[in-house]
Amino acid sequence: MIAKLKGKDFLSLKDFTPEEIKALLDLALKLKAEYKQGVRHEILKGKTLAMIFTKSSTRTRVSFEAGMFQLGGLAHFLSKQDLQLGRGETIADTARVLSRYVDGILIRTYEQAEVEELALYADVPVINGLTDLYHPTQALADMLTILEHKGKLEGIKLAFIGDGNNVANSLMIAGAKLGLEVRVASPPGYEPLEEIVEMSKAFAKEYGGKIVLGNDPVEASKGADVLYTDVWASMGQEKEVEERKKHFAGFQINNEILALADKKAIVMHCLPAHRGEEITDEVMDGPQSAVFDEAENRLHAHKAILAALL
Repeated sequence: MIAKLKGKDFLSLKDFTPEEIKALLDLALKLKAEYKQGVRHEILKGKTLAMIFTKSSTRTRVSFEAGMFQLGGLAHFLSKQDLQLGRGETIADTARVLSRYVDGILIRTYEQAEVEELALYADVPVINGLTDLYHPTQALADMLTILEHKGKLEGIKLAFIGDGNNVANSLMIAGAKLGLEVRVASPPGYEPLEEIVEMSKAFAKEYGGKIVLGNDPVEASKGADVLYTDVWASMGQEKEVEERKKHFAGFQINNEILALADKKAIVMHCLPAHRGEEITDEVMDGPQSAVFDEAENRLHAHKAILAALL
């Protein structure tokens, strides 16, 4: 199954079958276990990854750079200031040129259309490191984290409390394809895009998952196996911070919300966290938090993507 993924783009999990996603998770588990045992790989020896970032990053940048190095390859970080994109060169021309130099391209940007255009003109695999619409590399690491903590994915109840953003979109798609019940509770007006919801529901119907939308964090949290949140204002929404705080005031993951979930529930956050807003210190640093396991798993999930595609 993994061999079939070589050369494929990683733009959204909607483009992958449940079997392909599971194969990536299995590979991530294998690479993680071997890394912990001191086993080193040269899977990507002599290969290079260009990393285009028009948005700032901690986890995506470091995990992909470290992942390439650990697999024997080399990563090139390229900000907008480092590229001629910042001076008017087209995405298409950038894709054509980079394809002559490297074995893969990672891009973290605002518009999904930019990622799609890059992939259209590139002759090497393109990986979506985050757009305003999707965050598929994060969702893969999230599924890895849930699998490790719960021993399964099918039937798991995941409650996402907060903005119906790129992370929520990717979690719905991944959850629907892997048999989870994904509940998204957002303030009115901040729900996920209807087209993503309908697509996810179609996947859920086909593969055995379930998508539940609502505006009540209390209802969504009841009996949940996983509580998940993200910042209330994402990159590019800085001017909306104060307005969003008013609407999201009741959407904090705290001890009261945690008490409604299953007693063995884990808490997740894609980071960075605004402590005291969407999540409290007590929960994030508490015994049920899997936040930093989740952050670590970005490395191992990303290594699986790189090893499979490149």
